Amino acid sequence: MVLQAEEGRLTTSAARILVATAVPAERDAVARAFPEPGREVYGPGVALHRTGESFDLLAAGVGPAAAAASVAAALTAARLQGTPYGLVVSAGIGGGFLPEAPLGSLVVSDRITVADLGAETPDGFLPVTELGFGRVTHFPPRSLVRGAAAATGARTGTVLTVSTVTGTASRGAVLRERHPRALAEAMEGFAVAEAADAHGAAFLEIRAISNPVGPRDRAAWRIGDALTALTEAFGKLAPVLESWKPA
Repeated sequence: MVLQAEEGRLTTSAARILVATAVPAERDAVARAFPEPGREVYGPGVALHRTGESFDLLAAGVGPAAAAASVAAALTAARLQGTPYGLVVSAGIGGGFLPEAPLGSLVVSDRITVADLGAETPDGFLPVTELGFGRVTHFPPRSLVRGAAAATGARTGTVLTVSTVTGTASRGAVLRERHPRALAEAMEGFAVAEAADAHGAAFLEIRAISNPVGPRDRAAWRIGDALTALTEAFGKLAPVLESWKPA
């Protein structure tokens, strides 16, 4: 759905796609994929960048709490207007598990798993589901994953959501052991999926790899290259997202 500023209030139009990034630099990288400059629109608790025929872009904040709150606010504002968003995409840069996800490559989630929601015990980590609560994984629609991967050349696999970015080899090894299909880690995907699912919207996560998961080495980061890859990906991905229909 579109959230449109008109005489100090929001109005609605055709169905829209919400793209949630963590920071403005990621949002702007997505925006550069569209030929028109776009414009800013505002609603209760949300500031959106409108571009293309169907897209609202949101810099939702860093980490699960900020992402969930911002995306939920945008989804709620849309729903109150009577035409909710049908698709929410968590997009940005992230860490890649080498060698499967090298720097500059793209990863599309076929599984979004929160990696550190649970409890540490004498016998090791227990996800919150084993404590009898909640969930730790969301599955994006398979047809959407296939279409996104085919259009962008992205690898498909698990994208982990973490509250603390991995900075040591030992932590990276632990995550790889627990999640052998993991290709990338970031800080917002699961939270975005939780908010989308609560509103009955489909969801997807795409990450451009800026650094390896493991020892923190800023000199090895390729943030500029990853942002460029994100722009190029959305140039190919936008038509797929616009034409996708739930099964």
